[in-house]
Amino acid sequence: MPSGVPSGKHFASNEAPSGFNICDGKGPALAKVDCPYALGQAATDVTEGYTSNLDTAYVPITVPFYQAGMCPVNVHWHLGTEHRSEGQYDEDGSGPTGIDHRRKLAGKARKGFQCQLYDDSVDMFTKHYDWQHCTDMEVGQTYEVRWPSSAAGACGTLNQYQTPFVDGVFCKDNILVDLPAQIGVQAQVFTIVNDESYYYPDLMRGMIVDEMIGSDIAYYTGSTTGMSYNNEICSAYTPITWQVDRKCNIVSASTFDKMCADMKSQRDDMSDDLYPHGSRELVSDANASNNHERS
Repeated sequence: MPSGVPSGKHFASNEAPSGFNICDGKGPALAKVDCPYALGQAATDVTEGYTSNLDTAYVPITVPFYQAGMCPVNVHWHLGTEHRSEGQYDEDGSGPTGIDHRRKLAGKARKGFQCQLYDDSVDMFTKHYDWQHCTDMEVGQTYEVRWPSSAAGACGTLNQYQTPFVDGVFCKDNILVDLPAQIGVQAQVFTIVNDESYYYPDLMRGMIVDEMIGSDIAYYTGSTTGMSYNNEICSAYTPITWQVDRKCNIVSASTFDKMCADMKSQRDDMSDDLYPHGSRELVSDANASNNHERS
């Protein structure tokens, strides 16, 4: 059990259940195309009132994904944020600098925007945490967590969570006929602290919705993301629904470490998602769908 986790908050076993993974290899290769592309990209600005330039007739899902017959099939996170929310996570955000393991990430993971919550004079943003399950993580750093979801996932079974995420998205055949209505991604932004007041026990299962957390959501249709795409090379895997929490949130390091322990206990090997992935540069107005809605 990682240091700082209160008694009674037990971690899952690292031993994954055995058995046949029905989703293995189901995911297609994600194609790239030259931009501008006919369908919108992610990740975009989600600031209230943001408008983009790419006309689209597609409509995002604006109800919780479970109400649309979908379930999360993966969880992973990005270093910094790929989305931008002015005054929350943007170019004025900040985080820790000079930490040794950041050098290991140099050249491997592009850092996106950061929250405006970090304060190096406050102990919880700088106090060391002994990571047991996640790798290349920092107290004080900003991460954007993603939960890809699908109507074709192996929902409610031992094969629900998959790495790579596309195996989970396309697990069941002959289901997907309307991508923005049947495939989506939840995204929520966190600054990590070493303070058990901010512990949440089940981050793997989806976005935290608790009082003011998860209540201000941007909805739009976009694409897959990641460092292999930019504003010249776009993703052909679009349109899918995005639901993005506009606010920065604080969670404990133990919350993330518990999530990584849970990921290790899945039937599929999720070890490729136990570290922060690099962030795509912000999508330009020309490549972003103009169907942004707000909860």
